[in-house]
Amino acid sequence: MRYYDKQGLLPFLKRNEKGDRVFDEGSLKFLEMILCLKNTGMPLREIKQFVEWNMNGEDTLPQRLDMMKKQEAIVLKQIQETEKHLKKIREKIARYEREMDTN
Repeated sequence: MRYYDKQGLLPFLKRNEKGDRVFDEGSLKFLEMILCLKNTGMPLREIKQFVEWNMNGEDTLPQRLDMMKKQEAIVLKQIQETEKHLKKIREKIARYEREMDTN
């Protein structure tokens, strides 16, 4: 959390009198989105841009939409590649099971 905060990814977080971060429902949903983007491979600089656009309001909707569509395409490609890998693994499992059945 501290790392993301220092990277400028959490400007939406409020702090209490002691300086502790305060997480309300909205900030938790925003944080969930940041983690989603990170987990799909989006670079931190792009996530930071996404956060900045969100903080700037409705005028940035076209940019955010474009960014989400590009990330969607990246994730779909990752899924396709993972499905190819899974197919190869399943083929190997089937081969090993056939070999074990004949022995």
